[in-house]
Amino acid sequence: MKVIKAPGRLCWADDEGVSIFLSGSIEMGKAENWQDRIIKELKDERVVILNPRRDDWDSSWVQKIDNPQFREQVMWELEGLRRANVIVMYFDPNTKSPISLLELGLFVNSKKLIVYCPEGFWRKGNVDIVCRKYKVTQCISMIDFICQIKEQVW
Repeated sequence: MKVIKAPGRLCWADDEGVSIFLSGSIEMGKAENWQDRIIKELKDERVVILNPRRDDWDSSWVQKIDNPQFREQVMWELEGLRRANVIVMYFDPNTKSPISLLELGLFVNSKKLIVYCPEGFWRKGNVDIVCRKYKVTQCISMIDFICQIKEQVW
């Protein structure tokens, strides 16, 4: 397994395995660190994990295009999403996750999404309707989510 965290260089060889982008809730202090759980579950697999959860994130950064750190993060995520073979998306019920909702819209037609949106997420109805309309794989539990991800690796 190879893990590339933002803003690391998005570079890997085809023979390193399936590339998986961990899209979804990150809101510091609200969202569980589900990315670490997925990484642990896949530790023995031949995969490249693209993890946007940044170790040095500073919530005081101004979220504007002319802020170099913020722009670097957003561009890293967009490029990682585009290049990944699989995009896994988790909507934590304790968050609003507007960027994850944006990413769902951007990549709904990509045929590479796996979504887990549990009960309690404030826009679960919207996510469910979009996933059904566009035939996106949607999971019913975290265990199902992990199994669906592993199926993409095998």
